[in-house]
Amino acid sequence: FHKHCCESGAICQKSAIKYPPSDLPDMPPCNFTPEEYKGLSKERMMEIRKQNCNSMIMKVTYYKKPVFIHQGHMQWIWDVDGTRYLDLFAGVATVSVGHCHPKVRAAAEEQLKKLWHTTNIYVYPALHEYCEKLASYLPDPLKMIYLTNSGSEANDLAMLMARLHTGNYDIITFRGSYHGGSPMTMGLTSNATYKYPVANGLGCTNTMCPDVFRGPWGGSHCRDSPVQTTRECGCAQGQCMANDQYIAQLQETLATSVPSRIAAFFGEPIQGVGGAVQYPKNFLKDTYKLVREKGGVCIADEVQTGFGRTGTHFWGFQGHDVVPDMVTMAKGIGNGFPMGAVVTTKEIAESFAKGIHFNTFGGNPLACAVASSVLDTIKEDGTQQNSLNVGTYMMTELAKLRDKYEIIGDVRGKGLQIGVEMVKDKVSRQPLPAAAMSEIFEDVKDMGVLIGKGGLYGQTFRIKPPMCITMEDADFFLAVFNKSLHNYMEKR
Repeated sequence: FHKHCCESGAICQKSAIKYPPSDLPDMPPCNFTPEEYKGLSKERMMEIRKQNCNSMIMKVTYYKKPVFIHQGHMQWIWDVDGTRYLDLFAGVATVSVGHCHPKVRAAAEEQLKKLWHTTNIYVYPALHEYCEKLASYLPDPLKMIYLTNSGSEANDLAMLMARLHTGNYDIITFRGSYHGGSPMTMGLTSNATYKYPVANGLGCTNTMCPDVFRGPWGGSHCRDSPVQTTRECGCAQGQCMANDQYIAQLQETLATSVPSRIAAFFGEPIQGVGGAVQYPKNFLKDTYKLVREKGGVCIADEVQTGFGRTGTHFWGFQGHDVVPDMVTMAKGIGNGFPMGAVVTTKEIAESFAKGIHFNTFGGNPLACAVASSVLDTIKEDGTQQNSLNVGTYMMTELAKLRDKYEIIGDVRGKGLQIGVEMVKDKVSRQPLPAAAMSEIFEDVKDMGVLIGKGGLYGQTFRIKPPMCITMEDADFFLAVFNKSLHNYMEKR
């Protein structure tokens, strides 16, 4: 990309690639100048990563040539060499309003001067101001909040609360779900990659995921998305054969795999790690009814879909026209500050008080000040509306690429929770092999854009950026993605 000048007149952008393709547009301008990096060399960092960081960290390192990140501002990331990237993954859908957002940063700095840490055994303003504010974003009777440090912790607690409240033990989730990596939540997570050969997640049962692209039943107007699948169906308006079939599968799970009374059903409104998988429009509504008939509570995991990311609503569950008994959240809640929450009803909260549970850092003053500022910023910056506008545009344009390339099987999502499922060919819908995914993924990065990967077979590109991205950013990504697909097809 051509270097260009900042408002100050200083040249501050290094090209992300030495010889950009001539048919690629310029990266959108940015008037922020990162600090010059003077830290450890890349070689030294990789040595330490291999010697002192648990071996797991190398397994999750993205890219053959990793990105060495130095600084971030809003939707932009700079590496240690000063190369700028458009961040469309936001540290896995976590940076909600933008890297180092000035308003949120100011709130954190203010709180740092006053009080870093105290706990729930004392009464301090930050916790109460935040809990009242967060509760105002949720419908009745979801008003009781318990703050944690992560989504795994929140889901772990939701499992405990559901079991205590109902007196039942069994919990149902969808195949392909991801609800955390703690010993309890590992059972909720239905993807072999994240499981270990140890006893874990007892009492968790998985049911078929109503995936209308990849599953046995699908259709052409099942989902609440600007883009539908290319699968044909003869359903009359208001009817959904796929929904009926997947509900029948759930009924079979209830009849065969769990006792007659259950504790809970856990569902992400849109699967995150699973690859932005969406269900037929009425599926969650029908599911909630069946689960409640069996004595269970319904839990919405909003770790990735919450805080306006789906665009039409503040919470993903609202798009399904349901009210859960419990909502868990994390990631975007603190724009990258470690925080999570379980929100539930008074009755369920009272069941939890049968014993004592204590969380040292949950709801600490710093986290509450940051999270409170995030809620204000979402409102002031029009973040939810931006998610809807830019996300809808991006999906509509990606659908044109799907029609152009044999290897794009599906484009789906809502707002800025987008999945692009890659296939060997449109007829078989078989996942595009890992090596091909890596090649495209690396190429996109080398042209200056960071995206994510997901899906049961790692076959889905995930686009979940900070919600401050612009139409220009979307156009730039679309050009880069088109170019990388073109490059791959030419080699193939």
